[in-house]
Amino acid sequence: MPTKKKLTFEQSMARLEEIVGLLEKGDAPLEQAMALFEEGAGILRICTQQLDAAEQKVKLLTAGPDGQPREEPFQEEGAQ
Repeated sequence: MPTKKKLTFEQSMARLEEIVGLLEKGDAPLEQAMALFEEGAGILRICTQQLDAAEQKVKLLTAGPDGQPREEPFQEEGAQ
């Protein structure tokens, strides 16, 4: 499946799972396996960019010193 059309994150993940399954079977000719690997690497790059962008949008609302809400970057529990 060419990745020229823009896929949603969920569609991209489904395609990655499909590619992994095809590669794990091990019956694809080398040329096809390499093409699948390259497609998967491209999709993975796009998914990583989408996740990074989503993470940047996540904000934690807390009360500031004046009692008004303020935004802070979200940090996972245990992260410093």
